[in-house]
Amino acid sequence: MFVLTPTPLANAFIQDTQLEMEQPIFPLELFFCKECSHLQLSLVVNPEILFRDYLYVSGTSKSFTAHFQEYADYCIGRFTITSNDLVVDIGSNDGTFLSFFKTKNIDVLGIDPARSIAAEAIKNGVETWPEFFTQTTVEQIKKKKQPAKLVSANNMFAHADNLGAIAESIGSLLAPDGVFIFEVSYLGAIYEDTLFDTIYHEHLAYHSILPLDLFFKSKNMDLFAVERIKSHGGSIRGMVQLSDGPYKADGSVQSLINYEIQLALNNPQTWVQFGKNIDLLRNQLTKLLSRLKNEGNSIAGYGAAAKATTLMYHFNIGQNIIDFLIDDSPLKQGLYSPGLHIPVEASQAIYEKKPDYILILAWNFASQIMNSHQEYSDRGGKFISPLPEVKVY
Repeated sequence: MFVLTPTPLANAFIQDTQLEMEQPIFPLELFFCKECSHLQLSLVVNPEILFRDYLYVSGTSKSFTAHFQEYADYCIGRFTITSNDLVVDIGSNDGTFLSFFKTKNIDVLGIDPARSIAAEAIKNGVETWPEFFTQTTVEQIKKKKQPAKLVSANNMFAHADNLGAIAESIGSLLAPDGVFIFEVSYLGAIYEDTLFDTIYHEHLAYHSILPLDLFFKSKNMDLFAVERIKSHGGSIRGMVQLSDGPYKADGSVQSLINYEIQLALNNPQTWVQFGKNIDLLRNQLTKLLSRLKNEGNSIAGYGAAAKATTLMYHFNIGQNIIDFLIDDSPLKQGLYSPGLHIPVEASQAIYEKKPDYILILAWNFASQIMNSHQEYSDRGGKFISPLPEVKVY
């Protein structure tokens, strides 16, 4: 078992009228399966609470929009998807990914339980059902449309407790030559770069290839290819077909399994060492921030991302250190951060309040953030990245 500091739900932002409210705190504990080496949270929060009023949207990030365009083109080319085919995206969010298929006249359908975000996707022309992905949903899709040439799940395959049922439903939705493709944060990258802040209650499962390969085999499915990609500090793009599907294994799955064994991800002691690595980072970052604050500097945080909740709680960084948060999503601006109740403002606050330092909590977008705010640097402001190493720019 691996234990982080208990936190409120990572996206439970509140309004100013709720500031007196004490938000519930939930344990953040990871358990290791000695049989299959899978890592998963011990506590499962009701998905109705987590996802019905979701605040994260893909389209506010230029880099993610560009990523999804490349990703869609990749799928269309590799799997020869045409206007005769159906693409279904599970956890489709605001429809950004599906929009790039739609421009090629491919039939698309998004499935996402976040009602307001689903409504926004529909408004933008992407057909979206505000539902959880279940076998009942699959039967409705097949009745109204056709089996899917491509089913995708981007950064949601770690979110569900009922992965077995979801995989079975995906299998029943796929056309005989269909492919299930997913992107998800990679446990190997989390370990290599100590990306502990990607651990929060929405992310139930922490995926590596060895247990995934065994899992899909148990569902009469075949993980035939996997690629490492840069998203979220290090992710994987996995490709799965029915067990009698047309695609040949390309060796990438076995190659990553060998790598994971080399890293000893299948050894519980590895995760004991992981905790020690986090402690070293905490000491380094909190020492730096405390010194800067004691010298009279003002510090803002950039990125009211879910990962920020984990990092600030586990490193005990609150209003004593961070004066305000900046986020590019209008959905979060004007709200207060979960539990710590730090105000979230638009990026214009950088130039109005002129903080001496900005801690980049959305460190996976550090380059994009610093490039977008070169004017802040030109005026003498400094950026701090907490992960994968503490660095001042």
